[in-house]
Amino acid sequence: MTDWIQRWHAEALPIWRSGGWAMYALAVNAVVIYVVGWRVFFHLVRRGAFASPEKAWAKWRRDARNARGPLSGILRWAMHATSRDALRHFFEALHAAEFRPFARDLQVMRVAVSAAPLLGLLGTVTGMLTTFRGLASGAGGEKTMGMIAKGISEALVTTETGLVLALSGLVFQYGLTRVHDRFEKTVAHLETQCGLALSGSADHGRATKGMGE
Repeated sequence: MTDWIQRWHAEALPIWRSGGWAMYALAVNAVVIYVVGWRVFFHLVRRGAFASPEKAWAKWRRDARNARGPLSGILRWAMHATSRDALRHFFEALHAAEFRPFARDLQVMRVAVSAAPLLGLLGTVTGMLTTFRGLASGAGGEKTMGMIAKGISEALVTTETGLVLALSGLVFQYGLTRVHDRFEKTVAHLETQCGLALSGSADHGRATKGMGE
C-alpha cells in the first residue's frame, strides 16, 4: 500500500497537476458519477434486483412464515391485500418509493456523464489559451517554452481525462439501467402472481359460498 501511494505521488500526481484547474472539476464530476452509481447498484441489490421472482414465489407458497429475502418482504405486504384495488395501490406505492428515486439518481448520473467531455473541452480551451499566451509573449527562451509546454499538457490531459470519464461512466450507466429494468420486471412478475393468487382465492370463496347455499 505504501509503495502504491509513493508511486502515485511520483507518477500520477504530476500528470494530474499538469491538467490545471479543470482537473478539479473533473474530479468532482467523477465523484458524482461513481458515488451515485454505486449507491444505486447496492440499493438495487439489497432490494432484490438479482433475485429470482419464481423462486421467491415458490418459497412463499411453500412456507410463507419462514420465507426470507427482499422479495419475500414485498410478498408479505402485498398478500395482505384483500382486493385488486388494494393490491394495485400497494404496488403503485412501491413504485413511488423504489423506482422514482432510482430514476432520479440515474438522471443525475446521466447529466454528470454528459458533462465530463464538456469539462475536458473546457480544459482544452484554457490550455490552448495558455499556449497562445506563451507564443504571444515573444520573450523566447525557457520561459516561453515552459508556458507552451504547460498549455499543451493542460489541453491534452484534460481532454483525455474527460473522454475516459465519459466512456467509463456511460458503460456504468448502461449497466445500472439494465439492472433497474430487471428489477422492474421482477416486481411486475410478483404483482401478476399476487393478482392471480388473489383472484383464485376470491373464486374459491365464491364457490364455497355457493355450495353452502
